[in-house]
Amino acid sequence: MAYAATAGGYPSSVTAPGILALQRALVWLAGASAAIVFIEPSPYELVTLVAAVLFFATGLRLRLVFMPLLLLLVLINIGYTIGAIPLLDQSNVASWIATSWYMAATVIFFAMVVSEDTTARLDMLRRGLTVGAMIASLAAIAGYFNLVPGGHDLLTLYDRGRGTFKDPNVLGAFLILPSLFVLQSVVSDRFGKALRSTIALGVMGLAILLAFSRAAWGGLLLTSAFMLALMVMTSRSSAERSRIIMIAVVAVVAAAALVAVLLSFDSIAEMFNQRASFDQSYDEGRFGRFGRHILGAAMALDLPFGIGPLQFHHYFPEDTHNSYLNAFMSGGWMSGVCYPALVFTTVILGFRNIFVRVPWQRAYLAIFSAFLGTVGENFVIDTDHWRHFWMMLGAMWGMFVAAQRYQAVPDQALTATAPAS
Repeated sequence: MAYAATAGGYPSSVTAPGILALQRALVWLAGASAAIVFIEPSPYELVTLVAAVLFFATGLRLRLVFMPLLLLLVLINIGYTIGAIPLLDQSNVASWIATSWYMAATVIFFAMVVSEDTTARLDMLRRGLTVGAMIASLAAIAGYFNLVPGGHDLLTLYDRGRGTFKDPNVLGAFLILPSLFVLQSVVSDRFGKALRSTIALGVMGLAILLAFSRAAWGGLLLTSAFMLALMVMTSRSSAERSRIIMIAVVAVVAAAALVAVLLSFDSIAEMFNQRASFDQSYDEGRFGRFGRHILGAAMALDLPFGIGPLQFHHYFPEDTHNSYLNAFMSGGWMSGVCYPALVFTTVILGFRNIFVRVPWQRAYLAIFSAFLGTVGENFVIDTDHWRHFWMMLGAMWGMFVAAQRYQAVPDQALTATAPAS
């Protein structure tokens, strides 16, 4: 079978245009379905399962370079499984373990997928995530303002927009990466496309506001600033840098004006003031969010096998709200050490690849910025089964591998054809 160069740096044995189109369409569908997770198994699980089967059937291979990633994921989930052994008669614990293993499998899947045909597949992932984000955002907005019959009860939770998610916090977190993608278009693309992206950014920003998630508010601001700073530092011309800075300033002013208008509505202003407060009752005190972190960390030192998944609330008033602590409590020392090792190894590699000149650098900066924001959120919320977090983790590793091969054989990689971002 003939081989063809790919934008990811690896030669692909698949040359049939129909197969390439199918693979890229599956990546798009996986991105779009990531926004619909209010049921389990969600459409995302079904899509990624079908996509994995079809990709492997058309030549996708697990390469040696992914062994460290695979090893850490397996060790994390072995720890979870050992901790869950006394609890497997509980259906929710068994389901949690199964989901954790499946999320690990999606990491490897996305890493392998993104490592080949990288530019085109990242472009399709971006498009799919943007479409899914628009659907979730419009659903949250429609639910909050009661624009559809019965939508308020279905699409909101505690008077906060949740759209197609179970939890407003997860909706807000998910929307950050698509928001960064469209923000890049706003500051970089031609007028027509930038205008459409501005509208999309406004819709997503409104949904994030109506989710009333403090982590999502702060995450969007910090990741946007970080990404724009990286775009300025990696720009190839002074004119491009000036445009990014100018449009970013205009965007900040416009966003502030929009928020001011929205806060003129009493219901929004009341919820905003309540959620923006830093003295929430569940954050304060010895058994508050941060108090639990300290007590749980001390407890974890004496429990080499942890207490098992979903058990923390039996010892404290609420769940851990800290993914690193939850790894220790759910899977003992094995998971507690391997989980942060995986996350922060990815962060270190991520910083090392910021200035690598590759065709997909723009997408890389958005994904890394959003991933880094979620890494920070891990300290204050449980992200263990956030589908988009594991998707980003896998995509990061895929881009690391693709960048290595691209640097080794840039002339070959440059021969690939891929849609413009």
